[in-house]
Amino acid sequence: MAMKKYLEDIFVTEGVPLYTFVKPPNFNEILLDVRKTGKPVIIEGQSGTGKTTTIKKILEQLGVDYEINYLSARKVIDVEAIVKISSEIPKGYFVIDDFHRLSVDLQSKIADLAKIGAEEGEGTKYPKLIIIGINQIGSELIQLVPDIAKRCGIHRIELGTQESISNLIANGANELNIKINKYEDIYEESRGDYWLTQILCQSICSLNEVTETQTNAKEINFDIQVVRERVVNKLRASYQHPVKEFCRGKRFRKSNDPYFQLLKLIGQQESSIVDLNKLANQYEEYKGSINNIKERRLDILLESKESLERYFYYNSDSKNFAIEDPALFYYVKHLNWNSLREDCGFNDAGKAYEFDVAISFAGENRELARKFSEKLEIFDVSVFYDELYESNLLGKALTKQFSRIFNEESRFVFCLLDKHHKEKIWPTFERETFRTRVGEEAIIPLYLDNSVFLGIPEDIYGFDFKNGYSEDDIDNAVIKLVERIG
Repeated sequence: MAMKKYLEDIFVTEGVPLYTFVKPPNFNEILLDVRKTGKPVIIEGQSGTGKTTTIKKILEQLGVDYEINYLSARKVIDVEAIVKISSEIPKGYFVIDDFHRLSVDLQSKIADLAKIGAEEGEGTKYPKLIIIGINQIGSELIQLVPDIAKRCGIHRIELGTQESISNLIANGANELNIKINKYEDIYEESRGDYWLTQILCQSICSLNEVTETQTNAKEINFDIQVVRERVVNKLRASYQHPVKEFCRGKRFRKSNDPYFQLLKLIGQQESSIVDLNKLANQYEEYKGSINNIKERRLDILLESKESLERYFYYNSDSKNFAIEDPALFYYVKHLNWNSLREDCGFNDAGKAYEFDVAISFAGENRELARKFSEKLEIFDVSVFYDELYESNLLGKALTKQFSRIFNEESRFVFCLLDKHHKEKIWPTFERETFRTRVGEEAIIPLYLDNSVFLGIPEDIYGFDFKNGYSEDDIDNAVIKLVERIG
């Protein structure tokens, strides 16, 4: 009888598979570039595609003479080592994982080093760099060092074919002395994702009481829906909290759910890496919600909660959002969203506004309006400040858009009132639009002088900056605005 092996060592969900590794379709193309001395290699793709595993298998197969150093941008001690590489230029093989999480400055230094090493060619004294990151890391590197493209090997790990996924399953089944029926159902569920295939097979075996090599050959069947539910329930303990924290935002309001809507839409995508500009244009109904948070608020949210930064990645320059953990992405794809919404505490009653606050001001007070916008966003308040939405307004009739924003899509209007607001055309138009909301107690004025406005009673309580103001005055006003909104 063959030596007994355990299920978790056969179908592996963490680390490098010993028995069930299958080569991706472009394995040999990557091998050639890794084998080429001095040539930098960039491996990109979403999590779970086997980027790191493939590189480890290639280096194992090549049996290189130099020490191989595996470094991750997620580990502080490894980042320190990466900084040293850029300055001390040691010889050897260096695999830099999660490259996209390095600072732009450090990325640029590594890219410059990669270019110089490539130019030196065979027998180079420079390190052999293998860079691993999410989608488009190659194109982003090219932007840092424009002429690096032809000197690098840039690859994306291709998903498994039905044949290779079937081989993975068969290899594991053989080690466990079992026969798993309906390989095609597993392939359809995983869509060629190697990690997902591993966890599905592990769950199928567990459901059928197979936890180690069977003494007698065993044939097992499964219902993929049952398996999916088992996997999602298993993942709930690890991922329900970060998902809930993301959906509730930095500052929870029962009627404000743009992060919930964003995550729900991402769960409907094929890839765990999404361009938020494209996503906003794809879903007109949610375009306002996505645009509202993609400029600064999403960055602020992820930076404010360490538990979120571990699972979610956002590049505010490229507008690429990523769920980096394949297990989390699978969990998000198969969530019960109604149950999650209830768990988060969202309330469907009342009107859902696109903006918490719309700021109305004259051009002379733009700097003050900008300060309020930036400070409010730190508190996760959705603000309409025209500069943030210039691209969205292109080609549209401003009278119609501003009327909609100030009269219908903003919970409050924060207006910076002075003689300029009274005399200028656009502020006057805005004021004509939103003054009908005085009765709703939706107008919050900031008085900059003694100007009197038709339709806006002088006794509406607001902020008095008539005699000047300091940074502390602005901060105190922001805090009071946040309290009023909340």
